[in-house]
Amino acid sequence: MVNYRYLGNSGLKITEITYGNWLTHGSQVENDIATQCVRAALDAGISTFDTADVYANTKAEQVLGDALKGERRESLEIFTKVYWPTGPGGPNDTGLSRKHIMESINGSLTRLGTDYVDLYQAHRYDTETPLEETMQAFADLVRQGKALYIGVSEWTADQIRAGAALAKDLGFQLISSQPQYSMLWRVIEDEVIPASRENGISQIVWSPIAQGVLTGKYVPGQAPPEGSRATDEKGGAKMISRFMNDDVLAAVQNLKPIADELDLTMAQLAVAWVLQNDNVAAALVGASRPEQVAENVKASGVEIPAELMTKIDEALGGVVERDPGKTAENSPQTRVA
Repeated sequence: MVNYRYLGNSGLKITEITYGNWLTHGSQVENDIATQCVRAALDAGISTFDTADVYANTKAEQVLGDALKGERRESLEIFTKVYWPTGPGGPNDTGLSRKHIMESINGSLTRLGTDYVDLYQAHRYDTETPLEETMQAFADLVRQGKALYIGVSEWTADQIRAGAALAKDLGFQLISSQPQYSMLWRVIEDEVIPASRENGISQIVWSPIAQGVLTGKYVPGQAPPEGSRATDEKGGAKMISRFMNDDVLAAVQNLKPIADELDLTMAQLAVAWVLQNDNVAAALVGASRPEQVAENVKASGVEIPAELMTKIDEALGGVVERDPGKTAENSPQTRVA
């Protein structure tokens, strides 16, 4: 079964393996298989589920809500997000304005079939809306009971500090940050994690397996396997492309003996690795098949000895991305319509 960790400086416990349905539900995976994956997550002891209104343009929330019908709501932790365009993409269908936040939470709650979400996250930073307006809207949602806690995703260290200070002034707190983090992508370590620690915020990390690259199934000099994310033209191939070069793929193959030593698959090693960071509350994992969920949860509770953590660094060498500037570089400078 899956271990629990506290989320930030709060009393909320979440499963350290959290089920996420980005790039799967309503997109790559048919609804009945998506439901089977959610059931497999529940059977494995996962109680925390993460989605967003933008995933498959709201369909992913609907699929998740349908899959969780009949479950005791109080035994679940349901997370969603707001920022990216939804609906027809009108001028107010995106961003973190009061209008978009208030309308988006109502849509999300309807699709998820719940009166509240446990965590509502700013999916990106909105450069076009005053931060005070955004934080006031979040404060109102907390007071209305529509969101129990508030978090952010892919915010820089400075943005996190400013948001946390305003939240405190308004009588609530930011408790989470949801960045990309893996053995290959460590850009949060130098700035985002220290800023988060200062403010009682922990990480819910996405793509701990680097979109599948850290499974070792992509071999240098060979075409990607049919049906893999690297062949998915609906979005998966674009996201994984930064890792699809022979230097990275060759370095990843060096991790196989380390995984074997721990009696883990390479995917389990990747998930266990992010959980060694004590500022990480949860690793987000998705699935296109129910059996993948059962395999991923075996990473929960694994302790990687310090000497093997060093071996992992040595195996990957110079292919690891550490530049903290990548967080801002990969964030939208203006609202995307």
